[in-house]
Amino acid sequence: MKGDGDFRSAECIELLKQSDVVITNPPFSLFREYVTQLMEYKKEFLIIGNVNAITYKEIFPLIRDNKIWLGESIHSGDRAFRVPDHYPLNAAGCGVDDKGHRFIRVKGVRWFTNIQIKKSRRYEELTLYKHYTPKEYPKYDNYDAIEVSKTDEIPQDYDGVMGVPITFLDKYNPKQFEIVGNGGCYAPDGYSLVGALYIDGRKVFKRIFIKRI
Repeated sequence: MKGDGDFRSAECIELLKQSDVVITNPPFSLFREYVTQLMEYKKEFLIIGNVNAITYKEIFPLIRDNKIWLGESIHSGDRAFRVPDHYPLNAAGCGVDDKGHRFIRVKGVRWFTNIQIKKSRRYEELTLYKHYTPKEYPKYDNYDAIEVSKTDEIPQDYDGVMGVPITFLDKYNPKQFEIVGNGGCYAPDGYSLVGALYIDGRKVFKRIFIKRI
């Protein structure tokens, strides 16, 4: 390449235009801008990003509208990434494998994609076994939805809005659930700011608002 390889450069954009599919690990700090570019040029892609990108105002509407979703093979924990031999191994989770390759471990990563595949967990129905009780599923102080702290404990008999962890997307089936908002950031219209969520004055981590279909 003649330039520095920045994906925003004219040289890289010309290469992007010629591409059929993009598969890469973009800089997490530029993830919003990178996805925006891929969508602008209508490219199919499979890229790695931090799970918290789900809540970004540029990313969440795309997930809500089923324009992008989480990929198949990474669902929890951390992943090891090989780094150059000169890369410093100062952080926790770094190491050298039995072949002498240096690596670092990064927590909370996921595949983000817009590629449909024939056999996908995306359309597996989540088995619901819990029943709703006001005591077990309290409402937020400042928003009309119930708190479901674990995806596996979504009640089978509640038809209203529920706040679930962002890792719910690992098991999200768009034929079983509708994403209606981004708790802790955006209300069910996808754009109105809610702010932090509270239960009995206690702040709750970021949530996705869903409803059963």
